[in-house]
Amino acid sequence: MSAACADPASFIRRNTALHEPPLVPEVKLHLATEIVPIWQMTEEELEKSGLPPPFWAFAWAGGQALSRYILDNPEIVVGKSVLDFGAGSGLIGIAAAKAGATRVLSADIDVFAVAAIHLNAAANNVSIQGTAEDLVGVANMGWEVILVGDMCYERPLAERIETWLRRLAGEGVTVLIGDPGRTYLPKTGLEKLVSYAVMTTRELEDTDVRNTSVWRVLPG
Repeated sequence: MSAACADPASFIRRNTALHEPPLVPEVKLHLATEIVPIWQMTEEELEKSGLPPPFWAFAWAGGQALSRYILDNPEIVVGKSVLDFGAGSGLIGIAAAKAGATRVLSADIDVFAVAAIHLNAAANNVSIQGTAEDLVGVANMGWEVILVGDMCYERPLAERIETWLRRLAGEGVTVLIGDPGRTYLPKTGLEKLVSYAVMTTRELEDTDVRNTSVWRVLPG
C-alpha cells in the first residue's frame, strides 16, 4: 500500500496550501495551485494511471456559487440537516455549517475527498461528517436540504443523480444545484435562483470567468 493510500491526509497537506476561493473568502481550503502536477502525483502515489483529476483539490465554480448563495441566504439551512453531495473539498458543506446548519454530511466516493473534507472542516472550525458511500438512489436519511455542486459533467452520472434528486424534491426536500453551464445539466424542471460571475483558471475551464447559476430542483 502506498503512503498516500495509507494516509490521504498527509498527502493532501504535502501537496496543497490553504487558500480562499475567490467568491467565498470566508472559507479556507487545502487547494492545489496547478492541476497537472497534483494529478500526476496522485497517480504516482496510488501506482495507478488514468485516475480522474483530484476534484477535491480545487474550488469548482458550481461549488463556489452555491456556497455564496447559502452564506448570503442562511435561512435555507439554519437549524436543518444538510447533505453536501459530490462534496469534493467540502466547500459547500462548510458554507452550510457556517450558515447555521445543525448537521452536515459531506459525501464523495473518493477517499481523498473525504480526508480533504475533514481537513478543511478543521481549518474552518466547523463540524462536518464525511462519507465515501455512494448515496445515489438511497432513501432520505433525514436530510431537509441537499446541496449539489457541479455534478452534471457526465451523462450517465447526471441522469442517475437527476432521477434521485427529483424523487427527494417530491418528498419535500429542498434540493439546490450550483452549475456553470455543464452539458448535462437538466434542461427542464429547474428554477434559476441566482447567477454569479466566478473567477476560475484556464487549467480547469476554457475561460477565466464562469457565469454560474444556482438552481432549485423541482419535484418530478
